[in-house]
Amino acid sequence: MIELDNQTERNYDFQLIENIANYLSGAEIELILTDNNEIAKINHEFRNIDKATDVLSFPSDPFPGAPLGSIVISVDKVDSVAAELGHSQNDELALLFIHGMLHLMGYDHEVDNGEMRAKEIELIERFNLPKSLIVRTIEG
Repeated sequence: MIELDNQTERNYDFQLIENIANYLSGAEIELILTDNNEIAKINHEFRNIDKATDVLSFPSDPFPGAPLGSIVISVDKVDSVAAELGHSQNDELALLFIHGMLHLMGYDHEVDNGEMRAKEIELIERFNLPKSLIVRTIEG
């Protein structure tokens, strides 16, 4: 189940996001949608990186019944990347949500041997999403 905190005026189709969340985990997930200014502040506070990013994940401490964690997504990044790559904003939101969910589940592309990328590919294909995230992670 997703607990949505939409701090913007943007509206998306959240059914795909719910489907992805339910497929990956039965735990509650907090999804925060914000803008570049706010995500830059969060990025600076928690990662000491002074710029906006597309998605941040904050896992919860594990205990029975605990939420999986929080995912923060910049809608400004959703809009700009979707326009740049020529797919829908709903698809871009889903791609970023998948990336955030995998981090909540313990995947880490910065230190693993491609496991997170492989799981992203599996989910992108399962939910019929554009493969642009794969290209970005391979090039990035």
